[in-house]
Amino acid sequence: MVKIRRVYFEGRYGQVHAYITGEARPGVLPLYCAHQSPKSGLEFESFMRAAGRERLVIAPDYPGYGMSDTPPSEDLATIELYAETLWAVADQLGHGKIDLFGNHTGAKVIAAMAMDRPEAVGSLVMISAAILTDEERAAFGDFFTPIPLDEAGTRYTTMWKRIIERRGPGTTLEMLGRSMMQNLLGGEEYEWGHAAAFAWGAPFERALKTLKHPITILNPTDDLTEVTRRAAPWLKNGEVLEKPEWGYNFMDVWPEESAGLILSCLERGAAPV
Repeated sequence: MVKIRRVYFEGRYGQVHAYITGEARPGVLPLYCAHQSPKSGLEFESFMRAAGRERLVIAPDYPGYGMSDTPPSEDLATIELYAETLWAVADQLGHGKIDLFGNHTGAKVIAAMAMDRPEAVGSLVMISAAILTDEERAAFGDFFTPIPLDEAGTRYTTMWKRIIERRGPGTTLEMLGRSMMQNLLGGEEYEWGHAAAFAWGAPFERALKTLKHPITILNPTDDLTEVTRRAAPWLKNGEVLEKPEWGYNFMDVWPEESAGLILSCLERGAAPV
């Protein structure tokens, strides 16, 4: 079985925790994974056990999530910070060029990474693309407004209800429990990542329109299915790949299948290393 290692790195606001599996292979780029909000690198664990047989895979926790230290204030928690954090991990590991895989918020993070250092990125795979109108962005922002703590545990019952409502095909209660646990690790700052993602709307659209890297956007059945299709005409070198049979948690339910597809998408766009 592929083992997953847990390692800490230095970041702008303290330590950055990351999951690492697999081994470096000649001619194969390391794969960096960027998580959705309010989760952590742990959401890639099942995927990593499958993908790690083929290449080195790294999944950091953004500052404030998982086991990484939290920025001092919400205004510092931005997509740019999350991108900088992943590059800091890559720099400390000595990786000069990498492939990127991002889920929801992570799609924006890897787009920012490619905009920052285009020459250091091979191919990108994204799960969904939040191409939102101003009205849609406001509605999502209202939905993800932090819920104050109370003795009735309203925040936690609401979290669990939403997780159950968005349960993808084949997802077990144990998988949903791990998802809930990741939410709780965000503490009082658990919604900072969503706010950062919604604030990065125009830059994300600009990135998709200008990046020349191979980009594949997987479009499962989730909250962003319809809006993700808006990205297709903008891609210079990529496609939106419809996956209606997959929903939330598909990497846990079908780790082998999802790893196989994602690695094949990266390999199709691979250039000589």
